[in-house]
Amino acid sequence: MKTMTRRTVSEVGPIESFALIRDRASEPDFVILDVRTAGEHDLARIEGSVHIDYLSATFEAELERLDRKKTYLLYCLVGIRSREAAKVMERLSFEEVVSMAGGIQGWHRQGLPVVGR
Repeated sequence: MKTMTRRTVSEVGPIESFALIRDRASEPDFVILDVRTAGEHDLARIEGSVHIDYLSATFEAELERLDRKKTYLLYCLVGIRSREAAKVMERLSFEEVVSMAGGIQGWHRQGLPVVGR
């Protein structure tokens, strides 16, 4: 009998995302993934985030190179691109993907820290 891999895609707000980062940032199997454009990423970003532009023609190819067993916390500007990116990652069989609702704008509204501003 073949064992099925458990896959989860979920959405949490900025406060829950901050707690997740605080609790797991030092773990090598946890990745903060910024799916905004390069210009958006350069303005302000969550410390330690990795950038892959959801709007890039190479987005899916770049995802293909990532470790599907890691946990990914995705964020964008307001939460739309990260939600769509999470769907792509689910289709590509990533095991655990969390999309941050409200994006970095929601993060800012909560007064949470960023790099670059």
